[in-house]
Amino acid sequence: AICNWTGVNVLALAEREAAGSFNARAPVKNTQVDYSRTITVEFDTNARGPWKFKPELKNVHVHPGELATVMFELENVQDRSVRAQAIPSYAPSLVQSYFNKLECFCFTEHTLAAGEKKRWPVVFYISPKVPGDVRTVTLSYTFFEVGGAIPQPTSLKTQSDKKPAQVSA
Repeated sequence: AICNWTGVNVLALAEREAAGSFNARAPVKNTQVDYSRTITVEFDTNARGPWKFKPELKNVHVHPGELATVMFELENVQDRSVRAQAIPSYAPSLVQSYFNKLECFCFTEHTLAAGEKKRWPVVFYISPKVPGDVRTVTLSYTFFEVGGAIPQPTSLKTQSDKKPAQVSA
């Protein structure tokens, strides 16, 4: 009541109804999305270790500039905790400069306890400036263990396990 009496926080009717205003009643359209084109984004996952790693969806269809979210799941099937990091790659490689991730598990290392399963989102958009001939993009992730022991080939193990010959005097 006091706000109305003093005129504080009172917007003109035109400001409340204006398109683009936060108070607008009409929906705001994202003018950065190129609705004339559709790109198929395929997801590929690899794990360098005994893990289960997969996307919830094999692919999505997006318009350049459109925000999309896809969930990924990683399960540690080992009997010990592991620290891991995902590395992304893109095909065709020129798409890398147009593929914008706002949220991704690949930004940080993750620790999973034995048997633990985690789900993470990847939130992304492809720039409307992507070349017009790009119709399909493959986003591939490979999970690597960070700071783990490097397994030795069997031939090296057997040589190092042998005791040196005894010299008798």
